[in-house]
Amino acid sequence: MNQTLDRRRLLATAALGGVVGATGLGSLAPEAAFAAETAAVEPGMPDPNFAEGRISKISGSMLLVTGSDAVLHSIRITDGTSIWKLHPTTFDRVAVGDGLYARGVRLPDGTLAADSVWVNIVNLHGHIASVGRNMLHLDHKGQRIVAHVVPGRSAAVYNGTPAISDMSLLRVGRHVQVLGAWHPDTNEIDIATVYAAA
Repeated sequence: MNQTLDRRRLLATAALGGVVGATGLGSLAPEAAFAAETAAVEPGMPDPNFAEGRISKISGSMLLVTGSDAVLHSIRITDGTSIWKLHPTTFDRVAVGDGLYARGVRLPDGTLAADSVWVNIVNLHGHIASVGRNMLHLDHKGQRIVAHVVPGRSAAVYNGTPAISDMSLLRVGRHVQVLGAWHPDTNEIDIATVYAAA
């Protein structure tokens, strides 16, 4: 089945909770970012230190991003910016067409100097429809998602135990939460971590 999802729909239904910047000790794992506190923002007001959208242009260390609400963002990547794209990575792995969430500091010219950027990140809940060789087929809010197991990267957490690479306890019909990286313009993701009951 070669079914594609609209990026806005996929990201909207698999949206992040709070995301935060890097710590003085280095980047936070994406899982830690979900639990961390963010700065207080007036209810109903946009967070000035956060941006989301799809990269339309890369110019030097600047990302030009079109938000899902059609707002244009200029995001500056610095030497201190932590970048996640399935795993901590470097700026050269970011591409036009990628979706992102970014957190940083808004500069006087309106540019966001990014502390952290999460590229193509998804955090979704679904049910396992089938298990294949190095992949799961998930039902997510009426959509089929193909979730690829990436050898050496993907991990499973069963009943809150430490993460392991063994995916053999995942069963058809079980509810799972998957943190991963979206393949732009498809219904496919790579699994970073899958959370399930054993």
